[in-house]
Parts: sequence; structure tokens; C-alpha cells
Amino acid sequence: MSSSGTIPARPFGANGVAMVTPFTPDSAALDLDAAQALAVHLVEHGVDMLVLGGTTGESPTTSDEEKHAIVRAVREAVGDEPTILAGVGTNDTRHSIELARASAELGVDGLLVVTPYYSKPSQEGIARHVEAIADATDAPVMLYDIPGRSGVPLALETILRLAEHERILALKDAKGDLAQAAAVMAATDLAYYSGEDALNLPWMAIGASGIVSVVGQVAPELETELIAAVDRSDLPLARTLHTRLSPLVDAIMGMMPGVVAAKTALALQGVIPHAAVRGPLAPADEAQTRALAAVLEAAELSGGSTTTIRRKA
Repeated sequence: MSSSGTIPARPFGANGVAMVTPFTPDSAALDLDAAQALAVHLVEHGVDMLVLGGTTGESPTTSDEEKHAIVRAVREAVGDEPTILAGVGTNDTRHSIELARASAELGVDGLLVVTPYYSKPSQEGIARHVEAIADATDAPVMLYDIPGRSGVPLALETILRLAEHERILALKDAKGDLAQAAAVMAATDLAYYSGEDALNLPWMAIGASGIVSVVGQVAPELETELIAAVDRSDLPLARTLHTRLSPLVDAIMGMMPGVVAAKTALALQGVIPHAAVRGPLAPADEAQTRALAAVLEAAELSGGSTTTIRRKA
């Protein structure tokens, strides 16, 4: 809840999940049936924003055609209820524009644009990159600031500049600079979303609009309850839920790559049929799987799931 006591604007929803991309057991192809079942499961358990084709969706190892196929399949399964964002950020401005235009034609509700990675462009280069993508379609944009992966953080001046663009509405933050965010929130209408599961409660407490979570696909109901508790200003309950989620966050985000852990946990829960990943990611080994299963059991999240796909009318 914001400092004024009101719930902040939520241009893309509140309870977002950076969804994994299920593959066939040999990882050679997409498992679209599993993707649809997972998406429906998440929506039925309180998720109102699905981010597809991001890093957690294994964007580096999925083709453009596969990214578009996932968007089509998920939209068919969940209909118009949840917000769907497509990850279109790359370190090639032309390629990102192509992805943005194709995604917009598929009817996504927004575009996730990560800071260009590896190349380490200047702040001017980053701003021009993002503005070019935002100018390429009519789709609203969520920035993604994650210097641990991109190599370059978004500077305050760059965020303020991009916030002036009519289609740049939000920022997913995995930098953890709450002081900078508070300054941006005070000066602009940019909506913030927590992109770091360990900080979901602190972000919500200073006025973030919601979360875009990896762990949320393993514990969607707990994240839904956490957001609702903050909205009601029920800090004791929010703390209790945060404490309950903390061991799971540590396991998913610290025990192995988050994608691998999330897929392994979802397979253990029976939400997806298997946990195949594409190289260079390696699947969880037996010891990691046992340890993750123990964390799920302790959090009372190890039960199976059966989901009926709800086709779009």
C-alpha cells in the first residue's frame, strides 16, 4: 500500500508470474498442452499477470516462432482474464523491435523490455533502445532493471526520462534500490513491480503495484494472500506469509538456477509432467530434487494438481 493509504495503480495487474516454458522430455520441442495447463492453474490460483518469453521462460534458447506459439497457446487457454506480457528485450534493438511488433499482432497486453545485456551500452544507448521499441507498437511497456544479468543498471535520470514516454507504464525491479524507486514514484506515475522474490513484501510496503515472481508459480495462493494482506494494511499477516515463503524463495532462487528449480518444483507438485530444460541449463540432480521436495513439504506445497484447460470462447 502506498504512503497515502491507497492501493497503487496496477496497469498490468498485481500478482504476476514469470512463467516457465514447458518442453517435451527431450527438450526438443515445446509442450504446449503443459503450458496451457500451467497457465490455467496459475490463473485459477490468483495470478492475474503472466509474463511469457522472459529469462525464466528460457528466452535465450527458444526461437521467435516458439515464443509466439507460447503466447498463442496461453491466450487460447486462459482467455482475456489475465494480463499477458511478452518478453521482447534483447541486446539487438532491431530484433527487439521485430519481436515487439509480432507480439503486438498476437494481441498481448504489454511488452517486457529488459536492459540490453552483455554489450554494456551507455545510458543514452539504453534509452534510445527502449524508446525505439516503445515507438514500434501501441502496446504498453514494462521496463526490466536487472543489472546482475544485464551488466548495467538503469540510472535514475534514465528511468525519469523513460517514464515520460506515454507507453512506458511500469518497471520490474530486480536491482533492489528501494530508495531510488521511492524517488521515482514520488516524481512520476511509473508503476513498480518487484522482480526479486525475497523483497516482495518490502517492495509492496513502499508502494509497489505488485510482483512478477518466479516462486509465485510454485506458491500462487500464498503470493495472492500476501498482496491482499498488504492491500488491507494487515502487516502481521503479510509478515507471516513472507516468513512462510522465505525458505521456498531461498530454495528456488539459491539452490540452483531459478528456471531449473521452478520446473522441478512444478513437476514434484504434479502441475507439469516433467522438468526438462534446454542447455546450457542442466536438470536438477537427485540430491537437489530431494532437498527441494523437503522444502515443498515443509511449506505444505507438495500436493499434486489436476487442471482442466479452459479454452477461449
